[in-house]
Amino acid sequence: MKKILLILCSTIFLIACKKDFLSREPLSQLSPNNSFNSESELQLYTNSFYDALPSATDIYGETEDNIVLNSLSATLTGNRTVPVTGGGWNWSTLRNINFFLQNYSKGQLSENVTAPYVALAKFFRAYFYFDKVKTFGDVPWYSTTIEADDSALLNKERDSRMLVIDSVLSDLNFAIDNLPETKATDKITKWTALALKSRICLYEGTFRKYHANDIFGKDSYGTPLSGADHLLQQCVDASNVLMSSGKYSLFTSSAKPYQDLFTSPSPNSNEIILARQYNSDLLIYHNANYYTLTPSYGKPGLEKKLVNSYLMKDGTRFTDIPGFDSLGFFEEMQNRDPRLSQTVRAPGYTRIGSNVPLAPSFGASSTGYQLIKFVMDDSHDKINGSIAPMPIFRYAEVLLNFVEAKAELETITQDDLDESINLLQSRVKMPPIDLVTANANPDPYLAQQYTQVSGPEKGIILEIRRERRIELVMEGFRWDDLMRWKEGKLLSQQFYGMYFPGNGEYDLDGDRKTDVIIYSGTKPSNVKGVQYLKLNSEINLQNGEAGGEVVVNGSIPKTFNENRDYLYPIPTQELLLNKNLTQNPGW
Repeated sequence: MKKILLILCSTIFLIACKKDFLSREPLSQLSPNNSFNSESELQLYTNSFYDALPSATDIYGETEDNIVLNSLSATLTGNRTVPVTGGGWNWSTLRNINFFLQNYSKGQLSENVTAPYVALAKFFRAYFYFDKVKTFGDVPWYSTTIEADDSALLNKERDSRMLVIDSVLSDLNFAIDNLPETKATDKITKWTALALKSRICLYEGTFRKYHANDIFGKDSYGTPLSGADHLLQQCVDASNVLMSSGKYSLFTSSAKPYQDLFTSPSPNSNEIILARQYNSDLLIYHNANYYTLTPSYGKPGLEKKLVNSYLMKDGTRFTDIPGFDSLGFFEEMQNRDPRLSQTVRAPGYTRIGSNVPLAPSFGASSTGYQLIKFVMDDSHDKINGSIAPMPIFRYAEVLLNFVEAKAELETITQDDLDESINLLQSRVKMPPIDLVTANANPDPYLAQQYTQVSGPEKGIILEIRRERRIELVMEGFRWDDLMRWKEGKLLSQQFYGMYFPGNGEYDLDGDRKTDVIIYSGTKPSNVKGVQYLKLNSEINLQNGEAGGEVVVNGSIPKTFNENRDYLYPIPTQELLLNKNLTQNPGW
């Protein structure tokens, strides 16, 4: 009873149910014959499903090639190994869901009462299986619980991801039809289900398109993965329903709307569809402030190629400027897309609630581009002291899903841009993207990165990818995007930070005061407020004393195996227990 109480109360979603829980029969005593006799029992049981949602760290703690740390994970070094157990091959969440779906009707409640809870269970089954397909590709589809003596199900083969995704979308369609329509940032609703369908159909449609000619474009039975366009159209349709509902809009009601959206103590219900929420009174916190302000969590910083991707304020490309790659920090930050200065410390940056300008700190950022997204005022700076809500689904993503699917289908129009991506541009007072201009002159800097893109819509697809990377940075999307676009090679490229011409004194924020001194040999006399970085020890530049961009983890090789790393391996113990399972390619 205590263990289950802790699990159920660990998330903010369950606060409203705490009183009911304390007076009900222990869940440890649930059986098909004594359960689900009241709506409160349905509610309490299905609330446990919310534990499957990502944690704050899962959201803001993304790395890949967006955020650079001073160490590298096994996914970046190519040193992933086949685990004996674990590795994501866990089915306990599914058993919990399927137990409910198999037994909820034994309480003999009316369909009007049970339908929303069945819809919630099917939403989470779809969510569970989407994660499994992204991770492993083909997986066994289970729609019932598995008993210990059921050898047929225990030894089930992997089902084609096409069958699994079809089953997922069937679950989601039921959820869309039966979940409540009332908006709630802490509850799964019809709108959350539409947002998930939009996300899944975009992912799977583009995965099948871009992997059509490689080993991952077939299931484990050798059948080509078909239906990419149909999935992309379903993404468009689901997004359209949500967009035309009038329920959601972008937050624009402040001088810095992008930054303020992520630092408010409560989620903005106009844009945030679902968020994991935190609360000081309930002692429910996360660690975003401390993560970005101390060296304890890897010194996260924005990667140079992402910084270069932000447009100029007039909509022109920064990377078209002659010598863009040898501009100092102050110069490169001028007249850029405002989201850059609302994502990292820029010249003139001050903490919320303060008027003291702060330069970027190399003590907290390996690249020098120090993150401020989700960073609240300094009262939240202690370990596990942050309460900024973590968005799991927000309207901006749906707009980006819609416009990307339209571009991939080659049915995109200027009107499509104006009702989606250009709303994001307008929010930060950037000029609108023009379809004809984008396709007439694709960005060579982005084309060099996204080498799989071709065709008449190449230019606009590249612009949509630029926008997606910028708008959704630190929200947990980048790995999935690179996998579905077949651009894993970007993870094997060297990561860089700010540019410095060599040893010397540097004013990063233009206040005519030295912020950083890079030196060789003996450290200069200490001056308060100055950061001292010894070359080839505390900081590394591309060309040593001749200068260049900051090199992060330059001595550690990074690799990405194109014939293996788009899927994870199945643990060896599972292959031994179930001889009908097959391992993923290359593992």
